[in-house]
Amino acid sequence: MKPTWWPGEQHESFTEWAVSQGITPNGVTPARFPGRGLGMIATRNIKKGETLLRVPLEAMFTINCVPESFSSKFPEGTPVHALFAAFFTNGNAEDLQKYNLWRNTWPSRQDFQDSMPIVWPEFLRGSNPDQTLLPPSISGTLNTFQKRKAEYPYDSSHQNLLPQQEKRLQDAWGKVISVFPDTDWETFSYHWLIVNTRSFHYLMPGEEPPEDRNDAMALLPFADYFNHSDVIDDVKFNGKEYVFRATESYDEGEEVYMSYGPHPNDFLFAEYGFFLDKNDCETLYLDDIIFRDLSPSLQEELNLQQYYGNYQVTSTGACYRTEIAACIKYMTPKDWQNYVFGYSTKGVDDKKTETIIREWIKAYGKEANTTIAKLEDIRSPSETDGKVEMLLKRWKQIYDLCQQAVEAVSC
Repeated sequence: MKPTWWPGEQHESFTEWAVSQGITPNGVTPARFPGRGLGMIATRNIKKGETLLRVPLEAMFTINCVPESFSSKFPEGTPVHALFAAFFTNGNAEDLQKYNLWRNTWPSRQDFQDSMPIVWPEFLRGSNPDQTLLPPSISGTLNTFQKRKAEYPYDSSHQNLLPQQEKRLQDAWGKVISVFPDTDWETFSYHWLIVNTRSFHYLMPGEEPPEDRNDAMALLPFADYFNHSDVIDDVKFNGKEYVFRATESYDEGEEVYMSYGPHPNDFLFAEYGFFLDKNDCETLYLDDIIFRDLSPSLQEELNLQQYYGNYQVTSTGACYRTEIAACIKYMTPKDWQNYVFGYSTKGVDDKKTETIIREWIKAYGKEANTTIAKLEDIRSPSETDGKVEMLLKRWKQIYDLCQQAVEAVSC
């Protein structure tokens, strides 16, 4: 008799194939969790620090697995992500046959459409300028005021997530149809999402990281069953194999998690189609609110001193960059520069700083309240209702975080 968590024939067949490729699970196996889909279950009691899974380089899907006869069709510099998706879409059937058992375990396009904003209907994605339903870090827009264009460029890898994601997908699509003009959009975008949600960082020891971090990727059969949780990361690649170790003890029958990295919930939502109820990496960004509140000359000074952008707030309060941005509002230029350089604290007024930061956080809370009301208005028993409920849950998290942050700043 099969256990209640049995994932099904296709996953059992794939597991046998994975082992035949040199992949060695130790105390874990794929399982189906009611209401949560697939994951990895402990088949025995597991101690913290135990090795749970080894995936040798030979079993990984790297750029070297794409046949030269296929990759040579593309111009030099084509992103690895695009090549992988193109190969799974347009590759020779004989070359792809090896991966059939693995591919049979992948989520469906419908699974992505249920949870990932990039393939949601346009009215939920925020294409209507009068109504933004996604969080600002994802959509790059707000309901309560018009966003100003940033005065200066800066790295914002956890902001404007959807526009960045859409650009990567469209750029990849353009490269692929230049080689395979008859490529089906639905099939290609599905494989692009498969690669996006199931890739692992891949860099050989001593190898220089590529300019685009998305080019340092590989797919790891079987390891992609692990779901993400806010746990300590204990995943290592030594050039020969990927090794996954338990970050805590598990009882037999418990789901075993791994960390995809220290990401806030909006990043997880946009990139993977889920977010956590509890996330120690949870962060909101106040950039748009702060830029609206600062004159161009003050923004220029922040940029000159390398304090421009990425103003984070968590449940425990605001980051140092946010405090610096608040101080520039009321301090004299000389006092502020001396403070930034660590020469003096003259002119610093903690009460003024706290008051300014609280107002910024409250502005984010107002954005949350406004959007929650909009979502409540469009609730209906339709095919988009699950997506609306997902958005409501996320915005309520954001509102609660704003309340906690305001209290923390007031302490």
